[in-house]
Amino acid sequence: MINTLKLTLLAGLLTAGLTAQEQAKGYVFEDLNANGKKERKEKGIPNVAVTNGEAVVLTDAKGRYTLPVADGDAISVIKPAGYALPVDANNLPQFYYSYRPQGSPQSDFKGIAPTGKLPRSLDFALTATDEQQSFTALIFGDPQPYTQQEVDYFAQGVVAEVEGIQDVVFGLSLGDLVGNDLDLFNPYIDAIKRVGIPWFNLMGNHDMNFDAEQDALSDETYEAHFGPANYAFNYGKVHVIVLDDILYPDPRDGKGYWGGFREDQLRFVENDLKHVAKDQLILLAFHIPLSEPEGDPFRDADRERLFKALAPFENTLSLSAHTHIQRQDFFTKEDGWLREKPHHEYNVGTTSGDWYSGKLNAAGIPVSTMRDGTPKGYAFIHFEGNQYTVDYKVAGKPEDFQMEIFAPKVVAQGRNTKAGIYTNFFMGSATDTVEYRVDQGEWKPMQYVEEQDPAYELSVYEWDTAEQLMPGRRSSNPIKSTHLWRGSVPAKLEKGTHTVEVRATDRYGKIHTGTTSYRLE
Repeated sequence: MINTLKLTLLAGLLTAGLTAQEQAKGYVFEDLNANGKKERKEKGIPNVAVTNGEAVVLTDAKGRYTLPVADGDAISVIKPAGYALPVDANNLPQFYYSYRPQGSPQSDFKGIAPTGKLPRSLDFALTATDEQQSFTALIFGDPQPYTQQEVDYFAQGVVAEVEGIQDVVFGLSLGDLVGNDLDLFNPYIDAIKRVGIPWFNLMGNHDMNFDAEQDALSDETYEAHFGPANYAFNYGKVHVIVLDDILYPDPRDGKGYWGGFREDQLRFVENDLKHVAKDQLILLAFHIPLSEPEGDPFRDADRERLFKALAPFENTLSLSAHTHIQRQDFFTKEDGWLREKPHHEYNVGTTSGDWYSGKLNAAGIPVSTMRDGTPKGYAFIHFEGNQYTVDYKVAGKPEDFQMEIFAPKVVAQGRNTKAGIYTNFFMGSATDTVEYRVDQGEWKPMQYVEEQDPAYELSVYEWDTAEQLMPGRRSSNPIKSTHLWRGSVPAKLEKGTHTVEVRATDRYGKIHTGTTSYRLE
């Protein structure tokens, strides 16, 4: 009987140990003196969302919250509109606490140091601010340096151009912050802090711990530098959800990666959106695009479930990178989208362009035009309430450089030619209108085509026809562009030089122009 009692007690203790879960408790408070510590005179803020990466709760009338937390979780506040997050010396927002009592598992790259016991009160400081509903965010795709020299290319060729920028409230890098060498996280941070604004980040497929045996542990080094790979925040009437959409190792065969989400991530999105007003613009940001231009890069079931969670919201936008091209995708009911208004995904051109390839410019930095003919650059998202417009800025070029026009240099007068006038409108899509005219004549429509950009083809094959080695590195082979238009070459004009004007009207009604010329002999 005594032995039976001992066994019963032991079983009870074991069961309790297995089911017991720690509780994170604390306040979200207004930090009046900006010291990061809650003091008696500083009141808690009610109805602020806080998450453990899956569950989402709201603070009570006194700003208190309680959440279950386990080893490996991160507790983070979902910044409400009208408040600012504190930032560290590197301009990285401080909105989270990573819980690793024993530290991250052993890995090739250092993870999170042991955090020890859970703090008695885990508090999050916010500062009240005059937050406008009209604002601009700066977006970087794939900085992706593989070496310190490429970090310098990024800093000199892109960051220096926006250093000290005004009237931009925050920045966001869309993954592949570095290229496999996670020791480059700190040099990347040193570069990005120079922009001078709060800078958010997300994880790409080259930012992972590749020695991790399960997906949930592939972000340990990333989290040690930037915080949780899944989080959210509000600004004005925009609700931003940042997600790690790389499944690693690939659940299909344990090799490589696959685009998609774990169950806990999908629950986080679903739980988070329960607390978001239906008139908000939902801005999703992740690395691998939802679209599938080639193969099967994204798990269909996860995209369908994400679309279901977004169904109550009229206004949505997705941002992605990863492809090192630029494209606009619009999901309709045929693609599983559940609303009449299509869902727009902007696959942003990258700051590394074609992986720092191509000729060197006057400053010794690779030109790095992407395979679809898009020059390297970055994007500005302009928000007006729950609406938005997008501008793409080519690095090293004036703001109005929005297209590359290709035309033959010389054509025989009076003879038909198979040559064409091509316009690569970098932000374009099939629904945009592109027109051209010659010598200020009548405007005529250009035909939308999906072909390789001849201007980019020419730049690539210059490497293959050169008699001597060229400085820099040969660019990647061209691929079909999704923002290319063609017009015929008028040859029955007088001999001499003829001016070609192009105007493109984008989906926002903005008109962009460019010019070139050709000669008849």
